[in-house]
Amino acid sequence: MNKQNISSVTEFLLLGNIVLEKHPALLFLICSILYSAILVFNITIITVILVDRTLHSPMYLLLFALSVSETSFTFVTIPKLLAILLTGQHSISFTGCAMQMFWFFAFAVNNCFLLVAMAYDRYVAICYPLQYQVLMSKRTCAKLVAASSVTGFLISLSSDCLIFRLPFCGPNKVKHFFCDISPVLRLACMDSHLTSIVITILSAMVLLGTVILIIISYICILSTILKIHSSAGRQKAFSTCASHLTVVVMHFGGAIFVYLRPKPSLDQDTLISVSYVFLTPLFNPLIYSLRNNEVKLAIKKLLRNSLHSQKV
Repeated sequence: MNKQNISSVTEFLLLGNIVLEKHPALLFLICSILYSAILVFNITIITVILVDRTLHSPMYLLLFALSVSETSFTFVTIPKLLAILLTGQHSISFTGCAMQMFWFFAFAVNNCFLLVAMAYDRYVAICYPLQYQVLMSKRTCAKLVAASSVTGFLISLSSDCLIFRLPFCGPNKVKHFFCDISPVLRLACMDSHLTSIVITILSAMVLLGTVILIIISYICILSTILKIHSSAGRQKAFSTCASHLTVVVMHFGGAIFVYLRPKPSLDQDTLISVSYVFLTPLFNPLIYSLRNNEVKLAIKKLLRNSLHSQKV
């Protein structure tokens, strides 16, 4: 479809609260430090799992996929935000806005389903330990990762088509620091209420559907753990789930608040978006590495090998 036939807007201006602060240089410095930390932590997790064969189990392969997805997720929004803070140029092309929204939600939905796959992995490991190698093989793991990616891209493509088929005649000021659904829909030249309802239903299906699946998995896990007579055994089982549950709460908390409220507030959404654009990708690798002895040992091993190779 030729966008020029349905829209006179050729570019949008990203004018979220975070880029309207009086100290863009300080914000640029803070965001750059956070982004550098996100890249270092996630790339460390990716590298460690990739090179250490002892971590080539489904649980860590899913963590590898999550770190790749989280890193890709940050590429969609943070570099553009840094460019705005550095140059003061707030514009993004019509096509660029559509692509940013597409990739943002593709990776966000992918992350949701990866967290479900990780919950299923813990469910099988705790409830059916003797059948774990059969029920959760590397082949099954690969299928879960592929299904998560395909589902994310299809759902994101559907919502993107619904939004950008609407006419945009002006104004073109997006009250956010990236092209998010609510602020872009408000700029449409025709009533977007029906489109908003459809996208809210899609969001609810993804967010609530995946949360329900995770809750069901953990109900079964909890039921099995409570049957363990040894307190040490129960503690070990709980510890294997603690990292995943922490990440689930962080990931879904802000997303549900922003996308499933009946009357969204753009000012609040802009601030809350910072948490899942910056904080969730930052804390995910820290939570898994700090709470997981195998990951910590693999990181130490990687650092020792790197230092040894430099000396040689």
